[in-house]
Amino acid sequence: MNDSLRAARAATFVYFTLCGTLMGTWVVNIPAVEERVGISHATLGGLLVLLGLGAFIGMQVAGRLTDGLGARIVVPATGVLSSVALVLPGLPREPWTLAGALLVFGFCNGCLDVSMNAHAVHVEKAYGRPVMSAFHATFSVGGVLAALVGAATASAGLSPAIGMSAMGALGIVIALVSARALLPAAPAAVDTNSEREAEQAPAAKRSSTSRRIWMLATLALMVMLCEGAANDWSALHLKDVLGAPASTAAFAYGTFAATMTIGRLLADRLVARFGSMAILRYGAATAAVGITIVTVSPWIWAAFAGWALFGLGLSGCVPQLFSAAGHADPSAAGANVSRVAGLGYVGMLAGPAVIGWLTHLVALNHAFVLLILLCAITAVAARILRTGSDRTLEMAHGSH
Repeated sequence: MNDSLRAARAATFVYFTLCGTLMGTWVVNIPAVEERVGISHATLGGLLVLLGLGAFIGMQVAGRLTDGLGARIVVPATGVLSSVALVLPGLPREPWTLAGALLVFGFCNGCLDVSMNAHAVHVEKAYGRPVMSAFHATFSVGGVLAALVGAATASAGLSPAIGMSAMGALGIVIALVSARALLPAAPAAVDTNSEREAEQAPAAKRSSTSRRIWMLATLALMVMLCEGAANDWSALHLKDVLGAPASTAAFAYGTFAATMTIGRLLADRLVARFGSMAILRYGAATAAVGITIVTVSPWIWAAFAGWALFGLGLSGCVPQLFSAAGHADPSAAGANVSRVAGLGYVGMLAGPAVIGWLTHLVALNHAFVLLILLCAITAVAARILRTGSDRTLEMAHGSH
């Protein structure tokens, strides 16, 4: 393993952490921004849709740019733009200017998200073994760092504009300093015979690859819908359904997030041993068991165990789907990852809303039956990771 590849992997960790920190910095400042602009929760919810829309558009744009220009150019450029854009939501005093700021920030963050994932696919291919899940773990670490910094700036009495500007300035420096370590192009391991065969591939084969990408994207939507639901409803479940005090209920999401991070730190070794299909299948099944416990249990301690299992099970699923999309066609890794990430992001945003809508019909814990069904479907559909280039990749993993 040469030093340049190790440096590229380290730089990818940095960009994932940066992306998580930038988004987390916005999240922890939401209450202060809402108060500054003087809007209701309902209005804020509508504005957050623009954040998601911007991210979705940015993902589609960045995918093609990354394939055309290379991750070494696009990743640091989008890292700088995302850092600059972080400042914008901390400045407005009117809803319409906040709307524009969130649209721009979402677009830039979506660009960074897809370009760094596309580069992560290239790093994984060069390594010849699974490394994707650990990258996603550091994204979660970035969110934790943002929470700590946000708490410190709030206790110091600093305005959102100052705190977000400081983090944005630091982000610019980090994005630029880390750029030189990125891989200059897709790994040289891709041989010319494979490229020639891909160019001569019949339309039917290309169509099959396209269908497979959209199947992966659909699974990503379902898995990330489950993640989004846990983000917004785990604490409310303990508080409203089980009657836990707010201080106790807050640990529900903390438990979910902690096991999610731990699972992603461990997942790469498990993928190397058992294959990506097994991680998706048994991870989704574990998540189904966890959310079933949450749905039916009347005990707070059991609910904590259920949320922990839910996070642990889901932890390795999304990285495997992103990795499979990137490896399906290395020449179009960015575009394919953008499709899977984009539809997955729609699921992440839709999850809280869908559960909220269901609570008008049934109790909150009964609404979680939808999450059980989605996890079960994902477990059954995991065989998609046993076809095409992923099978070859898993064989390479097994030989290391």
